[in-house]
Amino acid sequence: MPKGKGKGGGGGGSASGGGKGGGAKGKGGAEGGSSEATAGGKAKKSGGGNAIKVRHILCEKHSKVMEAMEKLKAGQKFNEVATNYSEDKARHGGDLGWMTRGSMVGPFQDAAFQLEPSTVDRPVYTDPPVRTKFGYHIIMIEGKR
Repeated sequence: MPKGKGKGGGGGGSASGGGKGGGAKGKGGAEGGSSEATAGGKAKKSGGGNAIKVRHILCEKHSKVMEAMEKLKAGQKFNEVATNYSEDKARHGGDLGWMTRGSMVGPFQDAAFQLEPSTVDRPVYTDPPVRTKFGYHIIMIEGKR
């Protein structure tokens, strides 16, 4: 999300990073700070591309984001979990669209650009969630360019 207001009545900067970033994890993927996952492919530290197609789940409370994380680990689709749990962009399944380097701040951007593209059916996502001033984000990306 841009550092300022969101586009088209969006979430007003809620995808800006802060707090700590995490490794990536899909269903049955690697634990904690590891940066590999097995669900939709591997999530590895990768500097390629200047734009990514981002989805996220934003929850103000840690307990709620952890409920969302359990749904993802149980195999529920990312967009469905976002619709049910996210407090931002829920009507769009957490889709923030294409974002470029510099349009997100700090650890949100760092975590997002470390992920490899995956699908909502088999997402590779940040685990643990990334904390910002807006709450806790579970981030996945669908493409790089």
